Amino acid sequence: MAEIIAVANRKGGVGKTTTTLNLAYSLKELGKKVLAIDLDPQANLSRCFGIENPNNIEATIGHILMSEIEEESYKVEDYIISYDEIDIMLSSIYLSVAETQMRVETGSEKILSDIIESLREKYDYILIDTSPSLNILTIDALCAADNVLVVADTQMFAIVGIDELLKTVQKIKKRVNSKLNIKGILLTMCDSRTNLSKMITEQVEETYGGKIRVFQSKIPKTVKVGESIYSSQSIKKYAKESIADIAYDSLAKEICYE
Repeated sequence: MAEIIAVANRKGGVGKTTTTLNLAYSLKELGKKVLAIDLDPQANLSRCFGIENPNNIEATIGHILMSEIEEESYKVEDYIISYDEIDIMLSSIYLSVAETQMRVETGSEKILSDIIESLREKYDYILIDTSPSLNILTIDALCAADNVLVVADTQMFAIVGIDELLKTVQKIKKRVNSKLNIKGILLTMCDSRTNLSKMITEQVEETYGGKIRVFQSKIPKTVKVGESIYSSQSIKKYAKESIADIAYDSLAKEICYE
């Protein structure tokens, strides 16, 4: 039975897509069956899984959402591809079309949940990469998820981004998805050489430690991560055994063996 994890933060540029990608690879390395869902019209996660032009794909998460909205018959499996032994639901700009339609659709917050519920038995983990905003797509991800992995960089306003997301999670838990919980807070772009990074790390641990899990694994700020994303590769493929690769492996172990 899969655990569904939404990787989220209302603040952009904190490493959500990078984390979804690399966590999927690290979980696979532990022998877990993983499905990654790209729920962002920018389709950056899809590109990292070897799709050069996602907008040419006609079997994406946007298409399956529209099929669900229009009550058309479909097979979920037809919208899943495999890459490096990881299954993926791709995205494209067409997801924006589905998003627009979902805004006026009754019960739209449960559409994604209805789609992926049938897949639980096939996977150990389902990871959902969300948009950097609180739109209907992000709400759908939170309504479908069991847990939220909060990704926050160790830069200015990290606490603000976390607080805003936690308030949203509590509202959804109360009103729509009672099983939703916080998996933990993952700090990214950590640089022990800078006072700001160290200060933000301490601030997050002091503010949330004891109430919300702050993962011991911290993702370091390293050029290898940016280079791997630029090359549309996971850090495990681009720079195996680098400090970032080791950090994501450590995160996967924390998630699996908590």
